[in-house]
Amino acid sequence: MASKKDSFGRTLFVVIGLCLICSIFVSTAAVVLKPIQQENKLLDRQKYILEAANLLNTKDAGMTKEQILETYNKFVEAKVVSLATGEFVDVDGNSFDMEKAARDPKTSFIPENDIASVKRVANDAVVYLVHDEAGTLKTVILPIKGYGLWSTMYAFLALDPDMNTIQNLVYYDFSGSGETPGLGGEVQNPKWIAKWHGKKLYNDQGELAIKVTKNPAVAQTEYGVDALSGATLTSNGVQYSLEFWLGKEGFEKFIDKARDGGLS
Repeated sequence: MASKKDSFGRTLFVVIGLCLICSIFVSTAAVVLKPIQQENKLLDRQKYILEAANLLNTKDAGMTKEQILETYNKFVEAKVVSLATGEFVDVDGNSFDMEKAARDPKTSFIPENDIASVKRVANDAVVYLVHDEAGTLKTVILPIKGYGLWSTMYAFLALDPDMNTIQNLVYYDFSGSGETPGLGGEVQNPKWIAKWHGKKLYNDQGELAIKVTKNPAVAQTEYGVDALSGATLTSNGVQYSLEFWLGKEGFEKFIDKARDGGLS
């Protein structure tokens, strides 16, 4: 009987020891790899910003890390803006973490009209000003997000300096399980992305007029984009994201100031 107890005790000791060693190994790996993961995440984000600005095709596997960083640093200026005032604030745009700020009640708010299901919004947001070789402003990029069918969808909305003409709408990340491939996942299809080029956000009365719609007559206008076939909830998520982030609890004040010459 004593022999069996000793055997069980030794087995238990070995199991606990292995668990402890594995946990130390996993924890150490997580700590060591975290800076690399953060660097890769930032690089991936910069790639999509460049794509939104028509400075990079993300499908181009030949673009090196150094080339991406060089292009980004040369043409893109990240600035932080207060959503409450529309004014720039003295914060480094390249290091400011909107998602982290949105999780902190001290630096965020709960929107009154949360049609995009964002839950909390950071008081400040990063915008990206893209200049050409001569330093002339060519593109303003706004980060937006909203819930689709299964996940929160993150995108960059690239606008002409008139803050009305769309250059690009590039979806780059899905939190959760992601959107259904071939349906909601088609927000990343280049053919659908191309339909946004040159569309207008606001009508002549200054009202937000852009619509993601199944109505061909509306989709063919300068204010309409075809909804994704078979992906009604994802299409609605895109529409609600635009309405929220271009509204009063999003970038509305910044857009108003920019259109009045605030970026010149």
